[in-house]
Amino acid sequence: MYRWPVRSIVLAVASGLLLPFCFPKFDIGLLAWVALIPLHLALDSPSKWRAFRLGWLSGTIGFTGIMAWVVTAMHTYGKVPLLVAYAVLLLLTSYLGLFVALYSAGYVWFRSLIPRYGLFVAPCLWVTLELARTYLFSGLPWSLLGYSQYRQLDVIQIADHLGVYGVSFLLVLVNVAIAELIAWLMPLFRGFVPARLPWELVTTAAILLGLSWAYSTSLIVGEGFQTPKTSLRVGVVQPNVDQSIKWDPAHRDDTLLRYDRLTDTLGGGADLVVWPEAATPFFFEREPEYQLRVLAIANRASAPLLFGSPAVRFDNERRPYLLNSAYLVAPGGTLLGRYDKQHLVPFGEYIPLKSSLLFFLDKLVEGIGDFQAGPGPTVFSFMPRQAQAAGEGDGGRPVKFGVLICYEVIFPDLVRRFAQNGAEFLVTITNDAWFGESSAPMQHFSMVVFRSVENHLAFARAANTGVSGFIDPFGRILDTSPIFTQTAMQAAVPVLQPHTFYSRHGDVFAYGCVLICAVLCLFGLFRTEGPEPDAIAATPV
Repeated sequence: MYRWPVRSIVLAVASGLLLPFCFPKFDIGLLAWVALIPLHLALDSPSKWRAFRLGWLSGTIGFTGIMAWVVTAMHTYGKVPLLVAYAVLLLLTSYLGLFVALYSAGYVWFRSLIPRYGLFVAPCLWVTLELARTYLFSGLPWSLLGYSQYRQLDVIQIADHLGVYGVSFLLVLVNVAIAELIAWLMPLFRGFVPARLPWELVTTAAILLGLSWAYSTSLIVGEGFQTPKTSLRVGVVQPNVDQSIKWDPAHRDDTLLRYDRLTDTLGGGADLVVWPEAATPFFFEREPEYQLRVLAIANRASAPLLFGSPAVRFDNERRPYLLNSAYLVAPGGTLLGRYDKQHLVPFGEYIPLKSSLLFFLDKLVEGIGDFQAGPGPTVFSFMPRQAQAAGEGDGGRPVKFGVLICYEVIFPDLVRRFAQNGAEFLVTITNDAWFGESSAPMQHFSMVVFRSVENHLAFARAANTGVSGFIDPFGRILDTSPIFTQTAMQAAVPVLQPHTFYSRHGDVFAYGCVLICAVLCLFGLFRTEGPEPDAIAATPV
């Protein structure tokens, strides 16, 4: 392979170009099972450093296609000059591409450490790096490879044990196995060097894929599509308030009238009404006139109202700070609870290192000032009007649910803590207006599917400009709204408290992959070093 560097580059670029097609808007999820094959063929024999560069090239191209919406957010809504927006996009995708670069270098290294069997650890390395991406520098686990399968319900149910990382593991294993099989079938890739059939790798991939399909199918046929014993009518409102006027005081009345009208179209039959993140363009706790108008809407709906609104608090020195909050109010005006967003969006809700290194930057999202993180997960409870189910209702028992605000829903461990605290269904509220008509709103929505599967909890989602909708506890999308439309929709949301393995134990599988990679890395560091693969290949016979 070292004799044809151009071919290696073409193959690496091919994988980079294929990756965006696996996710919305293109949404060709089945492509993810083969998209990484060209990259793995390009990594057939280069040195670790050459593999790193090929992986970086492939990953940067792939993430540029996936994250192209960053330009829309920065230029259209953040008022950043277009060239600067593209430069920031490239900087971000180059950073994300480093994870693919590290994977590629590790792939070559592991194969050299344990010839023939080192590749079994390659999916563990991919998962390890996805886990690192989830937490490093505040975390950006956007469009992990497993998310490409959000529509493949007959495969992804393993997430209730392994999380989204388990699906990523399976995808990478299948890609590696097929790449090795192709390399064996086409000796040209290895310079006509005789090779053994990689039957162990192919067999393992086929068995694990079959087990995943069998488990997923048995679950959704046996439980997932049956009528739930208990459910609630949840209504979500999508007001489609333009981001450019959202915080303009002159449009407050029009905004509230829009919410009032859309809530009224739900017909008063909902057990819970949900408005999006930052629905009120004012401080709910500090604007008595507008507060009364919101409570009046809840009264007319005859149901608890959940909505987003900023809150002001003061530290020990009486300095004010802001919280991105969700309030739950009863029809009679009683405040049933407030949740403060824990995981804030860097450069959207606050500027990291603003007091020192990044003092010259401002937030990309226009509106009010910087926010601070809330204390932790809060589970709300309320008394439903009546359980809408095929059998008996739940009597007078209150129902518990958790709320995720915007970006928080892409963090698996954060969501599972709500399930661990007793939530029986989940709600996410967001304002995706600053994504524009890009692929991001549907990418954001697709990740919610996995949070449902991981915890076997239904989700209701209210987004200012869409996508709003409902997902059942096994990841089936019950209903969605078009983006940039005004609408109100409602659905029967199953109420469960299943306590899946994932909701109880979290990312045990992912950390197991980290441990396996750590052991192999230690083995590699302490063994006697040999020459790089290129040096071996170049040695005359």
